[in-house]
Amino acid sequence: MTDLNTLKYTEEHEWLSISDGVATIGITDYAADKLGDVVFVELPAVGTELTAGTVVGEIESTKSVGELYAPLVGTVTEINDAVVDDPSLVNAEPFEGGWLIKISITDGAADALLDRDAYVALTEG
Repeated sequence: MTDLNTLKYTEEHEWLSISDGVATIGITDYAADKLGDVVFVELPAVGTELTAGTVVGEIESTKSVGELYAPLVGTVTEINDAVVDDPSLVNAEPFEGGWLIKISITDGAADALLDRDAYVALTEG
């Protein structure tokens, strides 16, 4: 089980686990719940250069379509093919098997992301 207090968060309801210059990114359980049953996930290709704040993917559910934003500048090093094949993993395991992409971070902006307390305050407020 992932320790949610060690993750970083964005105001766009994404979580990041950062280790050795690589960020694993997914959407939070809050976002997955608001989307409803996820039925389609479109992710950027490995090697894609990301600019922070830009749309890099799409998550479709039975209720709506959500966009995946790049939280940091970096390069996509891996995508979660399991989620592409079975989008319901985003709902079932948002912090484990439902991760979306991994990026090699090329800037140090991770310090500007939210911690768990700030994210909880955002979603409860």
